[in-house]
Amino acid sequence: MRDLETRELRYFVAVAEELHFGRAAVRLGIAQPPLSRAIRQLEKRLGVRLLDRDRRGVALTDAGAVLLREARTALDAVAAAARRTRRAGDPQRPLVLVTKAGASHELLQRLLDALAREPGAAPVEVLLCEVGEQARRLRDGSADVAIMHRPVDDLTGFDTEDLHTEDQVAIVPAAHPLASRDRLTMAEAGNVPDLPIARWPRLDGSYPDGPGPEVHTQSQLAQLVALGRTLLVIPASSRAWQWPEHVAVPVVDAPRITTVIAWPPNSTAPAIAALVRTASGLRDTSLSTSAG
Repeated sequence: MRDLETRELRYFVAVAEELHFGRAAVRLGIAQPPLSRAIRQLEKRLGVRLLDRDRRGVALTDAGAVLLREARTALDAVAAAARRTRRAGDPQRPLVLVTKAGASHELLQRLLDALAREPGAAPVEVLLCEVGEQARRLRDGSADVAIMHRPVDDLTGFDTEDLHTEDQVAIVPAAHPLASRDRLTMAEAGNVPDLPIARWPRLDGSYPDGPGPEVHTQSQLAQLVALGRTLLVIPASSRAWQWPEHVAVPVVDAPRITTVIAWPPNSTAPAIAALVRTASGLRDTSLSTSAG
């Protein structure tokens, strides 16, 4: 069997994500009949049914779900290879460092200051993203390095160096009775009837059940807390984006969060290695490690 082509994978991913041949064809900019033929030929070549089709629509089979996951990974890898190759050919380009907006602000500032003092260090462009986006940015090659957090971020397949470990705090509305507490437990934070705890995504992108809002953006959460609609538990250093309407209360039994610097595996870029060395040198720098 000949190797799969990226065109076939793109066609299949579009159909699998849209679950509709017509919408997938529009997304791809092609007519529907050749798209349908391409998917049938792909199924024939692989010897498995990828999609269940009936009058109600299209659904993924178990085999189709596997191919969707693997195809996304493969297409990301191809796109990343192209981006990294173009960047390698431009020695003057800045390194792109991606991090969650509002997270690890003090550490990020110390890193940028340290890099500014390094003779010959590559310039760094900071790319601020939303919750859970750093892994995708590293995998698709749109970022060179990332500041991420264990155990809440997906570090699968990356090389990492631990930089900082800290406690967590609950961000609560300043007008709520919880704001007067000097500490909370996770059980207490998760059992406030008029203030449901915000739900962070799991590593696979799904969300646990519960009445609280799903965490998608920092600004969304900040406003919902200020309006008295939710509370959230976050690393203590993330208080950099805390509003005047917020109060941070230490959560004494919350899992500790470790900030790491992450980069694609087997990277040989000297500029990335130099940045990682500089970041690793900050591990012994005195930072606020507790929520109190």
